[in-house]
Amino acid sequence: MQYKVVIYQEGMLGSLLLGQSKVNPVRFTEFLNANAAEGWEVVTMEKDIRRMLLFWKREGYIVILKKERNRP
Repeated sequence: MQYKVVIYQEGMLGSLLLGQSKVNPVRFTEFLNANAAEGWEVVTMEKDIRRMLLFWKREGYIVILKKERNRP
């Protein structure tokens, strides 16, 4: 079994312009589907809201993925 941890978050521009940046569900779906196409499966994920430059908030997800290790 092989695992990887990914922090998925949107760019800083939305946070700077709107005061807060939320994850775009369409882009997040594309991210998950791209990893699934490579054989990765989501084990768990957790929402993460971080402060950025003192005043702005940025939403993201910590995603833990797994897949079977290729055997020779």
